[in-house]
Amino acid sequence: MEAAKDTTLEMFAQTGSYPIRAGNRVRPLIDGEPAFRRICQAVQSAKRSVWVTVAFIHDNFEMPDGRGSLFDVLDEAHSRGLDVRTLFWRNNPGSGFNDSHMFSGDETHRAMLIERNSRFLARWDRAEKNYCQHQKSWIIDAGQDGEVAFVGGINLEAESVVSPGHRHGDHRHTHDIYLELDGPSATDVHHNFVQRWNEASDRNEPDGTWPNAAEAAALPFPDRTSPEKGSVLAQVQRTVRPGRYADVTAAPGAFPFNIAAGERSCFEQYERAIAAAESYIYFENQALGQPETVNALHAALERGVVVTVLVPADPNNFMAEARKDPRAKPFFDRLGALGDYPHFMLAGIGRSISNGERQNIYVHAKAGVIDDRWATVGSCNIGARSFFGDTELNVSFLCAKTARVFRTDLFREHLEIDTSADDGLNACQRYQQLARENTKRLALGVPPHGLVFALDPKTYGS
Repeated sequence: MEAAKDTTLEMFAQTGSYPIRAGNRVRPLIDGEPAFRRICQAVQSAKRSVWVTVAFIHDNFEMPDGRGSLFDVLDEAHSRGLDVRTLFWRNNPGSGFNDSHMFSGDETHRAMLIERNSRFLARWDRAEKNYCQHQKSWIIDAGQDGEVAFVGGINLEAESVVSPGHRHGDHRHTHDIYLELDGPSATDVHHNFVQRWNEASDRNEPDGTWPNAAEAAALPFPDRTSPEKGSVLAQVQRTVRPGRYADVTAAPGAFPFNIAAGERSCFEQYERAIAAAESYIYFENQALGQPETVNALHAALERGVVVTVLVPADPNNFMAEARKDPRAKPFFDRLGALGDYPHFMLAGIGRSISNGERQNIYVHAKAGVIDDRWATVGSCNIGARSFFGDTELNVSFLCAKTARVFRTDLFREHLEIDTSADDGLNACQRYQQLARENTKRLALGVPPHGLVFALDPKTYGS
C-alpha cells in the first residue's frame, strides 16, 4: 500500500523573507475587546520596549477597560522608561482613503503630540499609488527572551472594540482577529518592524519623525532568534511591493531573498494551503476577490473538500464597485459558480439589536483554518490589493490542537453551538446547514439560531 503523502510543509510559503520555524506558542485572539485587552496587558508587563505599526486609526478609538486611547497607552509606556516606537501610515496621493482615518503627522496631529507632551518615537511611512501600509502589529520587548508579537487585522476604531458573541450595544460591530506569537517566529515580526522603521518613506522629511530625526534614529536588526516557547510550527508572511526596501539585511536564518524584487508570500501561502487541503477549508475574510484563489477553491471542491467562506454580508466598497464593471463579469461568473457545489458556502453574520431590527456584522477578519491543523491570521485580504500592492503581514501555523480550538471558538461565536466534540469536517457541515436554515428563517421573519446565514455567491456584491 502506498504511504500517505505528507502535506505538512506544503501548506507554507516556500519563498519570502522568513522561514518555517519550530518552537513557537500561538494564541488566536477573537474580536477586538479581548485582543486589545491582552495587548494592553503585555504592554503593561513590558520591560524594555513597545513597537507598533498602525494603518487606520479613528478619533473614537479607546482601549477596553478604561485604558484610554492609543496615545495614552504609548505615553504611559514611555513614562516607565520603555523604548516606545510607532510607525504610522501617512496617506499617499491617490490612495482614495480618508485622511481622517489615519494619523498622518500633519500640523494638527503634531500640535496634539506637543499638547500631550508625548515623547514616544514615531516615523511616518507612505505607500505608493492607491495602496496603503496595511500591517497591524505590536512587538513587546523586541530582542529580549520575553519577546512577544501580536499580528492581525484589527483597525483602531470603536466598532472593532467588541466582545465575542456581538451581543452588546446598538452601534455597528466589526468581527476581527489578532494572533499572539512568541518564540523564534516573533523575531521575524521584530525584523519586519526594523526594516520598515529604517526605510520609512518620510524619515528624512522635516515632519517625517517625532519628536525629531536624531531621537527617532535607525534600529539594529535582530542577530538571533527568540528562544523556543512552545511546539508550534509557524511562519511569517508578507506582501511587499518591488523596490520598497533598499536595505536587504536578512533575518536570522532567513531564506536567501532579495527584497528589492518584492515579496508575495501571503499570496503563495494561501495558494499552497488550499492546494494541500484534504477535508475542509474555512476562511474568514473581508473579500473573496482574487481569480487565482477562486480557481483554487474550485479545484478543492472538485476534490470533495468542503469549503466555507465568511465575508461581510454588506460587501466592501472594492467588491461592490468591481461588480459594476463589465470587465469583471468573467470573475463574478466564476465566483458565482462556486455556489453550484452543494458543499460550498458563502456566509455572513448578523445580530438583533435592541429595537428588534437585524444588523449585519462587518467581517474584517483575515483568517483561515484548514483540516483542523493549519491556520493563518493577519492583515491580508483575499484580493489583488493585499496580495500584490498593500504592505501586509500574516502568521500561519501548523498545530492540530490550537487550530482545532481556534475553529471551535469561531464556530461557537457564529453558530452559538459547541462543536468541540465534532471533527472539523462534521463541524463545517453543521455550519453550512445552520447557515442555510437561518437564511430561510430570516426570509420568513423567524429569529435565526446564532449569527450566521447563507449568501448567494451568484449575486454577492450586487
